[in-house]
Amino acid sequence: MEKVVTDAEELPKAIVRRVVKDKLSHCSKGDGDLNVHKDALMAFSESARIFIHYLSATANDICKGSKRQTINGDDVLKALEDIEFPEFVEPLRASLEELRETNAGKKAGTSKAKEVKTKQVKTKEVKKKRKLEEPSRKEEKEDEDNQDEDGGDGTSESSDKA
Repeated sequence: MEKVVTDAEELPKAIVRRVVKDKLSHCSKGDGDLNVHKDALMAFSESARIFIHYLSATANDICKGSKRQTINGDDVLKALEDIEFPEFVEPLRASLEELRETNAGKKAGTSKAKEVKTKQVKTKEVKKKRKLEEPSRKEEKEDEDNQDEDGGDGTSESSDKA
């Protein structure tokens, strides 16, 4: 009985190829560019998919045992130990820490950028508000001219004489 894997369960072939070739290039120094047969890439992909399913099911059991609904990084680390892959724990822990630091830096940069943008928007709004509240110089000049022509207050005396 053969199980059919859906597209949603498959790992991206380009990423699997890149990971395999990268690892093989580190393992076989000086052998030049190694080629990996299509069947071998499919085997790597399927193996990785099965490993991820097994690891996630174990992490899920650990999470439920702690009466939580969200799997966290520590659950995955504990699951690696439970399925007898303790040699992966330290490299994964280091990668998680590096990722957290990178994300913290990005969040800090994003927060600063948002803060600067907010200040810029507020400054523009204040300038617009001031523009609307203050009469323009042209209007002030016209008001001054009207006051000089009419005797000071800008109202016409001709309507009172009639």
